[in-house]
Amino acid sequence: MFGVLLASLGSAFSELSDSIGKKKTSELVCSPYTFGFLSVLGGTVFLIIIGFARNDFVFSLASLPTFLPRLVLEVLQAHVTIQAIMRADRSDFGPVRMLTIPLLLAIDLMLGYTIDTQQILGMGIIFGTVLILLSYEQFKTKGLFLLLFTAVNAAATISLFKYDITHFNSVASEQAIIGMVLILYFFILAVVRTNENPVRFLFKRTFFVQAVSGGLSSVFGAYAISFAPASIITAALRASAVLFSILSGKIYFSERGFFLKLLLFCAIAGGLLLLV
Repeated sequence: MFGVLLASLGSAFSELSDSIGKKKTSELVCSPYTFGFLSVLGGTVFLIIIGFARNDFVFSLASLPTFLPRLVLEVLQAHVTIQAIMRADRSDFGPVRMLTIPLLLAIDLMLGYTIDTQQILGMGIIFGTVLILLSYEQFKTKGLFLLLFTAVNAAATISLFKYDITHFNSVASEQAIIGMVLILYFFILAVVRTNENPVRFLFKRTFFVQAVSGGLSSVFGAYAISFAPASIITAALRASAVLFSILSGKIYFSERGFFLKLLLFCAIAGGLLLLV
């Protein structure tokens, strides 16, 4: 239960951070690379502080065969996610990415875990709900392929992360290293491609709030997965993210189809209950 609570809080802060980033990039106030830089900066700083405070930096070289592939996939995930946030409607972002949950359960099945009839029904409901959403939008959902990539790739990165922190590394060390690489990646792109210094945006209140919100989201999400199976925590993250993205899509971005998407959220929540 505590893990689910952390996951839900993480989703709330993530939605705040992403909504600020989407709005500011659409207004051309900042580049997508600065958006990415600010999104990962806060979480990395918080995790480093937590790691030092708890003396919790544990990293094993034996984890490299799984850590290095995860590092590459996380860079891809971060880059594509920023593009997806910019292009896709907020109310579409959460529902399509729900496909990560059935994929995680499929991975569990391949690893030897059993999946009962109830869970199969839950996966069917989630797939069906996403299909209804796409049909409603005539399969012209903005940024659809970007969203599908982030949903599929997340199943791989989450599985590798869960494996690493179970057998080798601490949460703080694993995520801090990933975060520092992403910070460097987005910083270089911002400077080289857009001649923009992302650090100066931290002195503006709105962007500071974005960085802190993104940081809290990363910390809550990272530690939540320590308290329950990856599929359950991801289900909680995605379900709450769907609700928050639908609400922000309506309130801040005036997106259409609010009531249909709210009904689809209820269907997704029902499917998740069957999964977990």
